[in-house]
Amino acid sequence: MSPQLHRNPPFRAEHLGSLLRTDALLEAKTAFEKGQLPSADLAAIENKDVKDVTETQKKLGYAAISDGEYRRHMFWGTFFPGLDGFEEVTDFDTDIFRTYAPDIAAFLEAGHKPGETVLCTGKIKHVGSTYVDEFKYLASLVAPEEVKNLKLTLAAPNWYHLRYKEGKAYPKEVYASDEEYFADIAKAYQDELQILYDAGCRNVQFDDPNLAYFCSDKMLDGWKADPLNVHTADEVFEKYIKLYNDLLSKRPADFHIGVHICRGNFVGSRHFSEGGYDRIATKLFQELNVDTYYLEYDTPRAGGFEPLKELPKNKNVILGVVTSKFPQLEDKEEMKKRVYDAAKFIAEGNNISVEEALNQVGVSPQCGFASHREGNDIDHNGMIAKLKLVRDIANDIWPGQL
Repeated sequence: MSPQLHRNPPFRAEHLGSLLRTDALLEAKTAFEKGQLPSADLAAIENKDVKDVTETQKKLGYAAISDGEYRRHMFWGTFFPGLDGFEEVTDFDTDIFRTYAPDIAAFLEAGHKPGETVLCTGKIKHVGSTYVDEFKYLASLVAPEEVKNLKLTLAAPNWYHLRYKEGKAYPKEVYASDEEYFADIAKAYQDELQILYDAGCRNVQFDDPNLAYFCSDKMLDGWKADPLNVHTADEVFEKYIKLYNDLLSKRPADFHIGVHICRGNFVGSRHFSEGGYDRIATKLFQELNVDTYYLEYDTPRAGGFEPLKELPKNKNVILGVVTSKFPQLEDKEEMKKRVYDAAKFIAEGNNISVEEALNQVGVSPQCGFASHREGNDIDHNGMIAKLKLVRDIANDIWPGQL
């Protein structure tokens, strides 16, 4: 990747992509799934709501506008089911899962089967983008010079690997090793990114809770106790870093790539794991070839800012200091202080001034407001208040900057 700091995108005030759906849209989705609403009628409602939320973001002063993920059920969309070699299943044995993977554990503890389960059944191949039409419609709603700022969120490439027990992520007769499997995953993402780039997309954010799971003592203890594992958790984390770097190896220099890391964001404002970034910071910040890290930092479960000493001069961090899970508003001055506290660690790690370090920083909510379409425990007015607060924090610290 380029050693230069990538700016605009990212911007000083960001949000993480998913926004609360309207009641009308939620009702339409349900009716469509029951066969009570034609797809054309659902698309019309989606289009209207995407247009409305685009205008809302403009009025709030956000440059990296998203479509709110309004066409998706879950934040990752339909990338994996859209590939040859993957199949979404509803009838499966829960014995295929690592029961200590934080989101899997939460589902099983609640007596539910993990939802949205997609299995590798054959050789993986990209056969058409399930994201590009989302981007094209959003692009049609802004001025041509603003298209490069639009943000599209993508599924983590390791999403359907970590959750499955050793030997269950893919059939052994199809792939002999993780390396073969990941090579085809990387190629599929290269194809996807090229299609998006050709459509004018210049700003994507990978959403990857899995990387934060490697900060969880509970998961790591489960990993060590699992006799099936042939690799340590650290070795698998390194495989995931390589997977990202391989899939990004052909991206153009003007294609901004970010990764959002959080500890889960589910219906009712549920999180799945805890643990600071300390144990993954060096590899995460120094070896992963992305431009920007969007980091959860709204509660003590994400740890302190000390790991940011590992952030190089040529990378950005967007600090998710404002929670998206609950409506209570944070104190603006306290959040500004937290941003400065974080910048001090970046400055210390790079032997630069705090003012220089602040050039690598932005602010955001900690996660999306509706990673699952049903949304968090916050209403529309609460969401708008949070987005205004983020914008106000950014305006105070970086006056006149997007």
